[in-house]
Amino acid sequence: MPIQTIGILSPGDMGQAIAAVLNQHGLKTIAALNDRSERTRQLAAAANIQDVGSLTQLIIESDVVLSVLVPAAATQAAQQVAEAIGNVGKPILYVDCNAIAPQKVISIGQLIESVGGTFVDGSIIGPPPRVPNRTRIYTSGKQANQLLQLRDHGLDVRVIGDEIGQASGLKMSYAALTKGLTAISTELLIAAHRLGLDKELWDEVSNSQPELASILTRSIPSMTPKAHRWIGEMEEIAETFKELGLTERIFYGAADVYRLVKETSLGKETPEESNRDRPLSEIITILSDEASSDTQS
Repeated sequence: MPIQTIGILSPGDMGQAIAAVLNQHGLKTIAALNDRSERTRQLAAAANIQDVGSLTQLIIESDVVLSVLVPAAATQAAQQVAEAIGNVGKPILYVDCNAIAPQKVISIGQLIESVGGTFVDGSIIGPPPRVPNRTRIYTSGKQANQLLQLRDHGLDVRVIGDEIGQASGLKMSYAALTKGLTAISTELLIAAHRLGLDKELWDEVSNSQPELASILTRSIPSMTPKAHRWIGEMEEIAETFKELGLTERIFYGAADVYRLVKETSLGKETPEESNRDRPLSEIITILSDEASSDTQS
């Protein structure tokens, strides 16, 4: 099946960037923007995503739908798409690219296929693909090879197997490392600040773990405006690990750290508003002070 038109659910920071790449490489992207926020509409317009209004119209016009949402919205979105597929009677290819547990993506796949749709499990590793060769889209499922067409349109798509759940499992494992590390590091740096040991700890980390210091200098400033999205991702990782007979407590704790960040002024910024040049020490001070105030209130 030649892919010409791709429906984006939804053109947020990641979805918008994916659409922009596809548009720049000759494909058409569309979105259903009825009742969506002004920020979402602006992001869509900036990426030249065409607004088709309703979800039903998006199903009618799309060859493929990419679901790129916060984890909590993945199931509801799939239910709405399944209803639209049933009403329209079109066997559309639906790709769930959300950071959700394998067991959840399996149930979503069954839902889409029950109404005649085709399903592929997808996972995005890396930042929004504004810079080439930094973002990978891993896929799995019997129809995953269809998405290899997108490699000709600017995306690094990789098929890793024919089972639904494999791509999501890879995302859960990788994000447990990267975002789990960011959560642990954020909390321990706040603890050091409250102990009055900021300089001493950072000097030691910089001396004995220079690679880690470099990672944290990049990862924590970019995390703060995304913390609200990462709460659900940590909870999905917790459920994944629990299903595998491992402890889920580490990642529910990580979710709590991101919940703390979400309620600060830095956590309430959008990615467009966030100052990526703000020093790490200043970020930790703000998080510590504002989280302390929230706790005391």
